[in-house]
Amino acid sequence: MNLIDIGANLTHKSFEHDFRQVVDDARSAGLTHIILTGTDRATSEAAARLAAMTPDFFSSTAGFHPHVAQSFNSEEGKAIAALCEREQVVAVGETGLDFNRDYSPRPDQLACFEQHLEIAAAAGKPLFLHQRDAHRDFLAILRQFRDRIAGGVVHCFTDTAAALRDYLDLDMYIGITGWICDERRGSGLQAIVGCIPPDRLLLETDAPYLLPRNLRPKPASRRNEPKYLPAVLAKVAACSGRDSLEIARQTRENARRLFGLKTLSE
Repeated sequence: MNLIDIGANLTHKSFEHDFRQVVDDARSAGLTHIILTGTDRATSEAAARLAAMTPDFFSSTAGFHPHVAQSFNSEEGKAIAALCEREQVVAVGETGLDFNRDYSPRPDQLACFEQHLEIAAAAGKPLFLHQRDAHRDFLAILRQFRDRIAGGVVHCFTDTAAALRDYLDLDMYIGITGWICDERRGSGLQAIVGCIPPDRLLLETDAPYLLPRNLRPKPASRRNEPKYLPAVLAKVAACSGRDSLEIARQTRENARRLFGLKTLSE
């Protein structure tokens, strides 16, 4: 099916014991490329190493998740900026704002986010963005930098139709995860996913998080994996009334265009 997973946290400790099997299973499920998400300095460096070792199948991002924004400083910023100069690092992030959990103080989140936008502007690379319960502040900052950055994706989008329109007005891409497969909390996303223009849609697992709840039979483990991306595709197709093969083709081209992907295993 030639799917691209634009966001998987495969440097997570839950994959340490069977990483190679996870990759083999992903290939067998029809994935041709995975972008490994960096959420702090250690995971960004680890993701970049993996991407350098297998550039046909992996790329990576580099950044500090808003949950750990309080640990971001000038030294860490220089390290992230240096990583973003590497060819295999195709986006700056994960970065953004999360006022839902507030694991880091909001002033620290705002400062960290703005610094990542500066890094993206200097590197000429797109952003891998996180926003939860912080739309107003997030949008205001993003608007300030929009003319200086090479675009980006609002990853794991779960917000409202109004927020969706705001991001599309800034020519952002929209990343859809297994959240859409959740009958308990995904109904809002199910209703509006068809409003995402085909040329702005991207698919992701956010593994090991957000295991699709429409998997049958239900997996024994709650750990999500890239091999389950077809379940996200199927739900997007069902909710939007679009053909799944066409969505697979379009999202693959979208990922290539946004992230400048050149060497893909097909």
